[in-house]
Amino acid sequence: RRWAATLSLGFEARQEREQTVTRMTRIRHQGPLRVQRPFYPEGKTGCCHVYLLHPPGGLVSGDSLGIDLTVGPGAHSLVTTPAATKLYKADRNGVAWGQHTTLNVAKDGVLEYLPQETLAFNGSKGEQTTTIELETGAKCIGWEILALGRPVGNLPFVTGHLEQRFTLRMDGKPLWLERQILDPTHARFNGKWGQGGATVQATLWVVGLDDEAGAIEAIRGQVPESRTWAITRRRGVVLLRYLGNERNEAWAICQQAWEVVRPMLTGQPAVIPRIWLT
Repeated sequence: RRWAATLSLGFEARQEREQTVTRMTRIRHQGPLRVQRPFYPEGKTGCCHVYLLHPPGGLVSGDSLGIDLTVGPGAHSLVTTPAATKLYKADRNGVAWGQHTTLNVAKDGVLEYLPQETLAFNGSKGEQTTTIELETGAKCIGWEILALGRPVGNLPFVTGHLEQRFTLRMDGKPLWLERQILDPTHARFNGKWGQGGATVQATLWVVGLDDEAGAIEAIRGQVPESRTWAITRRRGVVLLRYLGNERNEAWAICQQAWEVVRPMLTGQPAVIPRIWLT
């Protein structure tokens, strides 16, 4: 009853005709998780865009996804997905699913990890982990957007159990450790001191900025002010949080923040992946 899938990708900067080009040099996969080919919408010497493809489109009881990305020195990659990931209701035995992502970035490497949102259906049960391993001088920006239930079908998230874990380390030393339990039967889920009944949440992280305070002020100045989001920084990590009830709003805020901060992080303007527009 287990459908496991793994994908391991490696990116390296190579000299070709006296130019530095990022190439996808490692592709290993097992099960229904893979990529077609890299894209270069920013030019042949620009960022390498890659789409992670998971044909089933979601996780059911017993499924396990493992994603491992490594960006070498001087390489620059943007990784996204063609559609939302769906977390389906657990079976009658309550068997959980698992999704585990590891991001490795070497000195002078740049990784933008920008998957489309995750939709957790009522009764879903599983664990998501994101582990980010950086070397000094590495740059990384990414997000996780999670929507609970199916409001359009009047199917709220009233049963289920999700656990999220985030670990970010620089040279092996922890900068950001977080564990979150989403259980609609717990007082924290609806309490004003906790999630307050919100059905959509998002976290955007940035590491490697030269001017963290300036980036925060730029985001505050260009992203529409709202009580649903806030931004802060701690130990070299800039964190933007969204907590509300609108998936489109959460996506728009994260995308706008990315568009603002990307030039400050990489020196290049934001180029929206074509797959987001289809």
